[in-house]
Amino acid sequence: MITTTESPEKINVWLHSFCPQVLSPEDLGLHFQNTFIRAQPYHPNNGRGPGIIVASEITPQICDFIRAVSEDNNERILVLITEGASLGNSNPWQILHAGASDVLLWDQNSDLASVMNAKFQRWREIDELMNSPLIQNRLIGNSRAWKSALCQLIEIARFTDDPVVLIGETGTGKELAARLIHNLDLKRNNPDLIILDCTTVMPDLSGSELFGHEKGSFTGAVSSRDGAFALADGGTLFLDEVGELPLSLQVQLLRVLQEHTYKRVGSNVWHKVDFRLICATNRELRNNLDLGQFRKDLYYRIAHWVVRMPPLRERIEDIIPLVEYFMRQARPGKEPPQLDYKVQEYFLTREYPGNVRDLRSLVFRIMARHLGSGPITIGDIPSDERPIKTMGQQVQHDLSIEQSIRRAVASGLGLKEIKRLVEDTTIRVVLEDQAGNLQQAARVLDVTDRTLQKHRADQLRDLQVTVNR
Repeated sequence: MITTTESPEKINVWLHSFCPQVLSPEDLGLHFQNTFIRAQPYHPNNGRGPGIIVASEITPQICDFIRAVSEDNNERILVLITEGASLGNSNPWQILHAGASDVLLWDQNSDLASVMNAKFQRWREIDELMNSPLIQNRLIGNSRAWKSALCQLIEIARFTDDPVVLIGETGTGKELAARLIHNLDLKRNNPDLIILDCTTVMPDLSGSELFGHEKGSFTGAVSSRDGAFALADGGTLFLDEVGELPLSLQVQLLRVLQEHTYKRVGSNVWHKVDFRLICATNRELRNNLDLGQFRKDLYYRIAHWVVRMPPLRERIEDIIPLVEYFMRQARPGKEPPQLDYKVQEYFLTREYPGNVRDLRSLVFRIMARHLGSGPITIGDIPSDERPIKTMGQQVQHDLSIEQSIRRAVASGLGLKEIKRLVEDTTIRVVLEDQAGNLQQAARVLDVTDRTLQKHRADQLRDLQVTVNR
């Protein structure tokens, strides 16, 4: 993350050139004299923090260097491709995938120093907000997927005034994301986030929930009432499950967004309105456009920005911090109990169809059963939640090798233990597929029969040692 060490105005940035004969760090540093960037040549001892890399071409070695210095996208790295170099035969996207924040083409005649200065200042503000109590105390998680979503939300909220669509499965934090956008938006003076669940909007009432109504405009309208548009004026309107909005009301919503005016049901008086619109859905609205289930013109009006909220299965390393956060919620003012090793393993390998909301419910149930000041043990897990499969079988059936490794590391396994777990599981799976035939299994795995025989003997010996303990 970008930080300042000597003054809040200056940003310390290291420079490294893979083509010093074309553009050296010293030459590049001269361009930053009148900016907020304080540049110094790269050295392994000062290679942490934001940096600028100069290159004449994109190579695997440069991508490897970016992966190392970006520290899994935690540091801001800007790549400069030197003047005269061509990206025509290379893939500049691989630089971003390696961890760079942006790629620029160096041009002596352009004012790239001011561009880079502006970029680093923007990134610093985003990173400072990422580390603020507003984020750290409410939106728990440090996984790459989660931090990427948060960075998008922060930049959209603070530096734009555009509509946003949040896409994610149930329980992924779409309402929390909407509140974050509302809280970070400096252009709005209405402190309230107005929330409307589109599944409750009744088309036969002409969208009274949105537009409001006059007294007597329909049966049951015993008094006048403001709708969501009036309540959100000057602030933010959050339409949850916008994909469920009836087509007849989609047309009316589009007109309000285009003209910034509306009138109550039963009234001929037009009212001006100004609000930021945030929509949420648990399905891909694009798939509904060609089916005629959602209007294209409305979609492209509301989807200036689309942020996908990652499911919990893509945030394995966030599970234990979330568990600790929910334990504090369950027992305010008390330190959360420790988790037994097997309980940690259980949390990390369980499936969460309801995502974070599902995890929260589980933690609260476990805390209701936990007694005393000792660690949470497997007996605290409700009987209907206890796993049937072994951990090895769960890893076997996990669709993602990467996610399995993340789970293993987060549960405390070392490299030696992970290697053995992968080897044991692989051999077992192939033997099952080959009906226990060692020769066929060895052929599939490209090893000798003797190797599999020795592996089986070692397993039996280890099992015997364990039993005799």
